[in-house]
Amino acid sequence: MKKILYISYDGMTDPLGQSQVIPYLMGLSELGYIVHILSTEKPENYHKNKLKIAQLLAAKKIKWHPVFYTKKPPVLSTIFDIYKIISIAKKLHKENNFHIVHCRSYISAFAGLFLKKKYGVKFIFDMRGFYADERVDGKIWNLKNPVFYFVYHYFKKKEITFLKQADHVVSLTKAGKKIIEQWGKEKNFSTPVTVIPCCADLDFFSPVTINPEKQKQYKDELKIQNHDFIISYLGSVGTWYMLEEMLDFFKVCLHIKPEAKFLFITKDNPVEIIKAANRKNIPETNILIRSAEREEMPSLLGLSNFSLFFIKPVFSKKASSPTKMGEILGLGIPVVCNSGVGDVDEIITESKSGILVQDFNENSYKNTLLQLENNKFASNQLIKAAHKYYSLKEGITRYSTIYSILLK
Repeated sequence: MKKILYISYDGMTDPLGQSQVIPYLMGLSELGYIVHILSTEKPENYHKNKLKIAQLLAAKKIKWHPVFYTKKPPVLSTIFDIYKIISIAKKLHKENNFHIVHCRSYISAFAGLFLKKKYGVKFIFDMRGFYADERVDGKIWNLKNPVFYFVYHYFKKKEITFLKQADHVVSLTKAGKKIIEQWGKEKNFSTPVTVIPCCADLDFFSPVTINPEKQKQYKDELKIQNHDFIISYLGSVGTWYMLEEMLDFFKVCLHIKPEAKFLFITKDNPVEIIKAANRKNIPETNILIRSAEREEMPSLLGLSNFSLFFIKPVFSKKASSPTKMGEILGLGIPVVCNSGVGDVDEIITESKSGILVQDFNENSYKNTLLQLENNKFASNQLIKAAHKYYSLKEGITRYSTIYSILLK
């Protein structure tokens, strides 16, 4: 039996771990791989969800080795976590003799590179995006600060090292793959790259999982009338997502459809969303905010006429695949989003699964809303698009293919 060590700096008790790590690894375990997970967990989420996640993984015979994430101080905390992950990965390898170390993003890749150099373990760099550029584009690292200037250039050098030394690279997007291959020509490496987007569990995000009784409860709770036109937003509104512009879009929509309501399905602080809406003179009665557990999402999202998200169209987002897109389309709901992010333009254009906003201004928003009125999106076509581009089963198959190649 072939043993895999999967290392993630995102926690399995985080929503991201539950949607974008565990489903893949459960599928790979079912294919016969012995999977161990080494993950860093945020204490609050860990204490809240540890039993549920431990039981879920144990049922699929996946061994879980959680450690705590260190938040402060900046930079030093990350160095400490890298050292901790390498130490535990080394100990686990001595006990289990892994064949592959599969590293999600850059911090975990330090341990993957260590195991490759020290023990010859096959190393998969599942990069998830351009980490250092994301930190700058997201205004987390200010390059005017000499510490962050140094850290940025250090990680850009390590990025090339990981790409060169990896036995296989996974990119979320074709656009990201093209950039990596261009770097390969410039820096003299040709590591194979496979594109695997952020897939969705389309058995779960499916119209058949929508519960009409639950929907009635949600509508009563949120005071949604049958004639209301519901625009939804799913997930966090921080860093990458353009809350101000999305509210501008909604305000234009309100002039055309006074019965419109903007439903935020998010665990973020509602106060910040309400404040932003107040600044734009949007009535609070038209803003609905509801936190949701994963099992509630299909029925809540299913209330939508369409779902909206704007992402900052910066360089680092060329390598980004919005997790929510496959989930929304899987429920047969059209999307409205901006161009310039990952492969979103290509997917929406090819599959006719939504409308692309070209500019962040009133005329562009009006044009988008006019297109929405004139397009009658067929639910079955949207679901078909979800299966073509975001199938979890296809994602698992691609990972299994990479494993098979490396284990020959």
